[in-house]
Amino acid sequence: MWFRRDLRAHDNAALHHALRSCRAVQAAFIFDTTILDALPRKDRRVEFIRDSVASLDDDLRLLAGNEHAGLITRRSSAVAELPALAVELGVQAVFANHDDEPLALARDQLVREALQRAGIAFHTFKDHTIFERQEVLTQAGTPYTVFTPYKRAWLAKAADAFYLKSYPIAPHAAALAARPQPMQRAVPTLAELGFQSTNLRELQIGTGSAGGRGLLNAFADRVSDYAATRDFPALQGASYLGVHLRFGTVSVRELARRAYASQAKGDEGAATWLGELIWRDFFFQILANFPHVAGTDHAGANFRPAYDAVQWEEGSHADALFAAWCEGRTGYPLVDAAMAQINRTGYMHNRLRMVVASFLTKDLGLDWRRGERYFALHLNDYELSSNNGNWQWAASTGCDAQPWFRIFNPVSQSRKFDADGTFIKRYLPQLEALGAKAIHEPWEHGIKNYPLPVVKHDEAREKTLKRYAAAVKP
Repeated sequence: MWFRRDLRAHDNAALHHALRSCRAVQAAFIFDTTILDALPRKDRRVEFIRDSVASLDDDLRLLAGNEHAGLITRRSSAVAELPALAVELGVQAVFANHDDEPLALARDQLVREALQRAGIAFHTFKDHTIFERQEVLTQAGTPYTVFTPYKRAWLAKAADAFYLKSYPIAPHAAALAARPQPMQRAVPTLAELGFQSTNLRELQIGTGSAGGRGLLNAFADRVSDYAATRDFPALQGASYLGVHLRFGTVSVRELARRAYASQAKGDEGAATWLGELIWRDFFFQILANFPHVAGTDHAGANFRPAYDAVQWEEGSHADALFAAWCEGRTGYPLVDAAMAQINRTGYMHNRLRMVVASFLTKDLGLDWRRGERYFALHLNDYELSSNNGNWQWAASTGCDAQPWFRIFNPVSQSRKFDADGTFIKRYLPQLEALGAKAIHEPWEHGIKNYPLPVVKHDEAREKTLKRYAAAVKP
């Protein structure tokens, strides 16, 4: 069993099928240097993965009832190491869960070919979505590109409880085999992987299945309020499960099953949360069916080629504007507080992701791909499909995107979703003395220790309307 982005020993599709199909199962995780070598030496995601792998190792040994069971871990290129390990172990088959990101598909194809040459089967399964690839299609048999009809079809299909049921592991755990004695090494430390500690533990999001379970249980007590609280960054309204979904320390089937059951009973909050899980599936199937959106080297490409004609700001002035956005010194408090949040924690509230994306593309006139790459580097829960889809939604270049003439006003968003400035003051203490009215436009109140706006919103809006109109004219 090759674990990748599914770091849990419960409700795991590939693990279930491996245990049911095989007399003896070895479990492995490869710290893939193809990915790790390109990352900064301080990366919360690497620390999250490492700690979650250690927890998974414990969980597997507990399931097996054998201290010599657990994970075989290696630090190497997965393309080379996984087939070599399979041959070394003398296995007949390798089991894994799907990963539809372009680089992962290319990796898996190379692994499949190497295993085939060695006479070893490679079986993969759906695990990180409820519906993937071409499971939900229009009546014409084509992939959906508009969310609302996709959601209706998703909900209709999910009415069959088969799609939300879990894959039992414990009844088949006797097949978990003891590792060969030379492979009974502990999971490498973060330092042994070549990385340094971050502030991950201060963020109180937990790691491994236990961390995911803790967040899920806490969210269960407030999910009914989700629709009312989800847009306000100062409130504890979100589930904060994004990073656990990303690395599979929680089961999306369990989350969707809970939400589906509650929304069926009229829980508006659960229905809204379920809608967010459906958006996640929607963007996964967009990536699977329209892989051009990933572009090259994850740089991204417009879903709608007509928007290739949009002339983004370029040159040294554009670079200076981008630096101000990245560093949270645009002069717009909600934007700057949001950027401070991602820079300090690796997390950004969902409403704020929309605000800062709109600001980058439609106030600063910068290519959405700049923001997408920045989020890819800094977000703990970075997911190529959702990141790409949401950035294109904000930039109006994607499927079912926000119309290009709809432009968020950063001051109006600030007044509406952080009216008394509680969130802003948390990340911009230099504005703490300002009252609820003044904090949204500090330049109007003679504040000396805070930057002036890098652009005037009304002027930027008019420029953006002309930019898009020129690109999409008949």
